[in-house]
Amino acid sequence: MPYATTNPYTGEVIKTFKNPTDAEVKAAIDQAHAAFLAWRETSHAARATILQKAADLLRKDADAYAKLLTLEMGKLIGEAKAEVELSAKIFEYYVRNAARLLQPEKLPVDDPAEGEAVLVYEPLGVLLAIEPWNFPYYQIARIIAPQLAAGNTMLLK
Repeated sequence: MPYATTNPYTGEVIKTFKNPTDAEVKAAIDQAHAAFLAWRETSHAARATILQKAADLLRKDADAYAKLLTLEMGKLIGEAKAEVELSAKIFEYYVRNAARLLQPEKLPVDDPAEGEAVLVYEPLGVLLAIEPWNFPYYQIARIIAPQLAAGNTMLLK
């Protein structure tokens, strides 16, 4: 069953979308996995460069992105612009902090003579995010930015 984007002010259907076929979903998973195999080996610095580019693109086209939120969600333009800016800031948070947040962390142990425990953060693979659409840019940025910074790839529904 197709789904539609509807202007909440006018009720006008802006665009309809077909659900992906099983083959299209499998192809998307395969492509995300292939990207993951390289992305997990990408340095924190290189990942940060790409996350910063995402923030820069959001800001560069902030008016256009805000207009979409107004058209598709009924948000006031000021609220829509604020969401775009918040999303850019989320990407930048991980640009600045991901390398530090992902450092191995030594954990306390009851008896140090028995050894030590270290918490290690490693990429997991392809992750699926199913998000509500009341804050579309924010919802996506808050999930995708840390996962990309950690070396994972994402599919979004």
